[in-house]
Amino acid sequence: MTIHKEGYTSIAVAAIIFGIINLLSFYFLSFNYPLLTGLISIVTLGLLIFIISFFRIPNRTLTYSDNQIIAPADGTVVAIEEVQADEYFTDRRIQVSIFMSPLNVHVNRNPVTGDVVYNQYHKGKYLVAWHPKSSTENERHTTVYRKGGKEVLTKQIAGALAKRIVNYLKAGQQVKQNEEMGFIKFGSRVDLLLPLDAKVKVKIGDKPQGGVTVVAEW
Repeated sequence: MTIHKEGYTSIAVAAIIFGIINLLSFYFLSFNYPLLTGLISIVTLGLLIFIISFFRIPNRTLTYSDNQIIAPADGTVVAIEEVQADEYFTDRRIQVSIFMSPLNVHVNRNPVTGDVVYNQYHKGKYLVAWHPKSSTENERHTTVYRKGGKEVLTKQIAGALAKRIVNYLKAGQQVKQNEEMGFIKFGSRVDLLLPLDAKVKVKIGDKPQGGVTVVAEW
């Protein structure tokens, strides 16, 4: 396991705050309230470990396939439905939505190898990530990949806690499957818009692993 570069500053700040709180607690409370001092130490240590784990990159054997679309994120499949595309595409598409809780790995990966033909950031609201309108009204970053005449769209969507979407790509760039697309901090959602003839391989409630689980075939 390694720590993602997006976490270096957050972890450093958290560690400093952890140290200050515990030094003050030890100095002012430990003599008269030793149990309270111990509780503060346990709680703050737990929060520090949580923040470190949030930015973890676990060691995994990734899945590579030319005719398969791989999960761009860890999480839970909360929607599989046919929708009218509201951006880039003008036709109907299959939407697969993956909700990412704060406990999930938050690295986002390219679902396919291909060319980035569209890459656009949108300001928006911060509705809870599982809200149906979060796909169209929340802050989000949209990327479209083209491979062999076929295209797939991903949306990195901010949630009620996620206030920062990072996307490393740009239009015109050639990318490889499972390379990092970006990162979203503190719980969010990633949508995939697939062609109608794609064969979806996941179902509602499944818990895909980013870079590992096959979401669909095309």
